[in-house]
Amino acid sequence: MTARRPGRDRLRELLDAVLVEHEGAAVVGTLAAGAHSSSFHFTRQVSRAAGEAPAALRRRVLLERAAWELQRGRTVTDAAFAAGYDSVEGFSRSFSRAFGCPPSAMSRAHERGHWLPAPNGIHFHSPTVLYVDVGREVSAGDVVALMVRHDLEDTDALLAAAEEVDDDEFRRERMPDHRVLEWSGDETSLADVLHHLALDKLPWLACIEGDDEPDLSAATDVPSLRRRHSEIAARWLALTRDVERRGAWGDRVIDALCDPPESFLLSQIVAHTLTFAAHRRQLARWMLAQAGVDIKGLDPDPIMWHRRASGGLS
Repeated sequence: MTARRPGRDRLRELLDAVLVEHEGAAVVGTLAAGAHSSSFHFTRQVSRAAGEAPAALRRRVLLERAAWELQRGRTVTDAAFAAGYDSVEGFSRSFSRAFGCPPSAMSRAHERGHWLPAPNGIHFHSPTVLYVDVGREVSAGDVVALMVRHDLEDTDALLAAAEEVDDDEFRRERMPDHRVLEWSGDETSLADVLHHLALDKLPWLACIEGDDEPDLSAATDVPSLRRRHSEIAARWLALTRDVERRGAWGDRVIDALCDPPESFLLSQIVAHTLTFAAHRRQLARWMLAQAGVDIKGLDPDPIMWHRRASGGLS
């Protein structure tokens, strides 16, 4: 996930970047050479979407956002101008045709949702995120559930082991200038590595759920990290189970908080998280051993973990 800038209408920027206007007709084209590849892939998806021109998609998504805002107390006037309409009357006519009720009725209609029928599955999801409903089952199988559970429980075991380490050893620099990912900052100490292990799923949860960028600075000691990881783990497990239940691994979120906007498949997010969490868990084991902790009981093998978790029946 890349840098984010506050204080903008990011959804409008995202739609403007994806849906290019040319000589009065909406067309879908490639972005400038320096644009992020995910935007290009999303542009190609829009161009293939049968039955809905790009300009119609833009109008529909902004009407979906207006409905979402009206359900949360925004005035009809504010919603109309935010959606790009020149008058409240024009907005009300378009809204009524789309939703079958006037905008004023939406404040009493939370249960009806805010999505309109779409041939391409692209919908407004939150103030900063588009959601692409793949519309077909893409199952990843039980292996993902096993890996997700192993990652969460192994991370908790490492955090528990780190409670034996005094603060000097916890924060001692062991790998100068080391970075796991170029944009994620230095990870030179056990404190750095465990901070990422405990909290790095939180920005992805915010992306998928449409929340603002979370504050990752509050938890700095092991007990705080472990408590926060426990909360995050419950949400992460529920999320991945829900994605598997719905067969939604091919669904996509387009995150306008990133600069430039980026799109992510849900399968990509989980694969990314599991890959770098596994690397960091091994780094944490090495650093714990360097700090004098006996790590013999912290077997990293998911086979051994699963055998213990299932009572030796696997």
